[in-house]
This record gives sequence, C-alpha cells and structure tokens, in this order.
Amino acid sequence: SVLSRYENQITILSDYLEEFPETDEPVWILGRQHHLNTDKSKLLLDISARLWFTYRRKFSPIGGTGPSSDAGWGCMLRCGQMMLAQALICRHLGRDWQWEKHKKQPEEYHRILRCFLDRKDCCYSIHQMAQMGVGEGKSIGEWFGPNTVAQVLKKLALFDEWNSLAVYVSMDNTVVIEDIKKMCWCPAQGSGVAHSSAHLHRSALGPNKNTAGLCPGWKPLLLIIPLRLGINHINPVYIDAFKECFKMPQSLGALGGKPNNAYYFIGFLGNELIYLDPHTTQSFVDSEENGTVDDKSFHCQQAPHRMKIMNLDPSVALGFFCKEECDFDNWCSLVQKEILKQQSLRMFELVQKHPPHWPPFIPPTKPEVTTTGAEFIESTDNLFELEEEFEILSV
Repeated sequence: SVLSRYENQITILSDYLEEFPETDEPVWILGRQHHLNTDKSKLLLDISARLWFTYRRKFSPIGGTGPSSDAGWGCMLRCGQMMLAQALICRHLGRDWQWEKHKKQPEEYHRILRCFLDRKDCCYSIHQMAQMGVGEGKSIGEWFGPNTVAQVLKKLALFDEWNSLAVYVSMDNTVVIEDIKKMCWCPAQGSGVAHSSAHLHRSALGPNKNTAGLCPGWKPLLLIIPLRLGINHINPVYIDAFKECFKMPQSLGALGGKPNNAYYFIGFLGNELIYLDPHTTQSFVDSEENGTVDDKSFHCQQAPHRMKIMNLDPSVALGFFCKEECDFDNWCSLVQKEILKQQSLRMFELVQKHPPHWPPFIPPTKPEVTTTGAEFIESTDNLFELEEEFEILSV
C-alpha cells in the first residue's frame, strides 16, 4: 500500500510538470543546442529519443530468492543503464537518431533494448548489476552511488562481445590519456580470446547473431569520471565547467542527484539541469517472439524534469563516448580549452602519461569462464571468486 501511494504521488507530480519557460537562452542536450523559440518540438523529440529506464516490478527474483522489484533502491542502477544505453545508441545508431512512437526501428535498436531487460541472462539487466554490486560492497537491495555504478558497468562490459566497449573509470579525479589509448587499441592477437567467448549472453543479443568488434583497432570508449564537487554542497566554482561538459559532442550526461535520489542529467537551461527521473514504477516488459520489444514504456514522453544546479549533490559521475580515436583526441582538446584553462580550481585533471607513483596500468580482461556471465555470477560465492580475479587484472 505504501508503494501504491508512492506511485500515485509520482503520477500526480508528472501530470502537473512545469513546461519549459519562454526564454531566448539555448538548451543543451547531450552535445546538441536547441532554441525554445524556434525548435521546441525538436528539443522534445531529442529528449524522448533517450532510453528511459525506471523502477520495474514483477520481474524474476534477483538471485532466485531476492527482490522482484527495484522500487526504492534501484534508481542509480537505472541511471547507469540510461547513460550506457545512450553510449550504445551513439555506437550503433548515431547521436542524431530519433525515436518516434509506432515507427519501425532498426534491429540494432531492439538489440540494444534487449541488453537491459530485467532478466538474469541480459548483460546489463538489474539482476546483473545488483549481483555484480555485491563485489563492490553493496548488498542486493542497497542504494548505489555514482562511482559504484561506474565500476559495475566497467566489469559487466567485459562480458559484452557485441558492443565491445572499452570502459575507463578515472581514479583520483585524473584521466590518463596514455592508459586510455593502451586500453582502446585492440591487438590482433586478442581476437582469438574474444572468439572463444562469443557465445556470452546469447539470450540478450538474440540467437545466431555474430558478435562485432573482434577486429584489431580502436575499441569504442565509454569514459566515466566520478567526481566530488564540494563537501556538503556543490562548490559554485565548478558550475560553469560542469555545464560545459553537456556542450561537448561526446557528452553522455551525468549521474547524480540528491542523497538516495538518483537522476540521469542530460542537459541544462540557464542554471537549471534537465534530467530523466527513474522514480516511476512500471511492470516488467519482455521481448516478443520475433526479438522486438514493446518500447513505449522505455521513452519518457512528458516534458522533462528540471532542478537548480545548486541543489545538486556534489557526488556525480560525468560520462563521455568516443567511437573513434579522433573523437577522443577532440574531447581532450575541448577539455584543455574549455575546462582546464578556464578554471583556477579544476573539476578533474587530464594528463598525458601514467603517474609514476600509481600502480602499473593493466587493461582489464574478461576472466576465463566456460559459462555465460549470467550463470557465472548467479551465486554470491561465484561472485566473490569473480571479484578476486578482477582485482588481480585491474588497477
């Protein structure tokens, strides 16, 4: 009954959501500029095209005996899913791809959606993320922070052959160019190992699908930068640099919110952040027999939420996607020009070489297993064995 009242309250709030104000100021959404006076409809289409993951109920119990809903605890996991989904859309469909209700979408789109369905055999499901979080010290049903979600995505991506992402999570507010290039350049001799595990997550990716990304070359980069932008409140000195990140063409937005209330921030208008809110509970949706997904509940078709940037909790994680090496080089140039040279107190550091006082950087690799990732982490005992292997293989 408490959950029912909570859902009704959310519905009421959504029904009376404030529209965008009349203003000449531009709106920035994930690297794209919109003007309310001339192309408000394009702005709303751009927002509704983002995949929207919310609380769900009536999915199979996590771990077999765990919760069958993530209402009340899974909001940061859902926000992490949204950021990753945006990276996959950019990787397979492009940033300018648009979603329209009832319009037939390409197979890649449904394949992306299947990666996130609430099933234990889907590579980025709530089941996989919650169980992988145990290795990060989070019990199933416990709230995650931005850095924990970033670490979980980094580990799960090792089992995802189709998308073949290199996930880099910065340490100590420092992004190391040398380490990223070492991780993203995939040597030819590694393709044999990749082929040996190409069967992972067949249910999530669809039967008889060939995996991609096994050839030598640049692996698409998902770059996540966990930050602390103040002690109890965000320090105003960081605001301009934080907003500047949403203008970059590589932007995947930011994870953050308020204590125990996570949001996926996708842009800003003036001194207000625009975000997608996962705090709506919907019923579990599975894929159809033909592999498509009824996707209406995965796109927010209302005006988005906004909040004053000064109300943001200082613990956040920025996300960026670089499909090609030139995208990463361009991102480095933008950071130097727009963030580092403008700030007396820097949000984060960008350095060329690996700091000599750090442990050596070893690109993470998938542990050698003969089962699917879903089966491998199904029990807590196996999860801890997996975690020990990751600690050996990663910094």
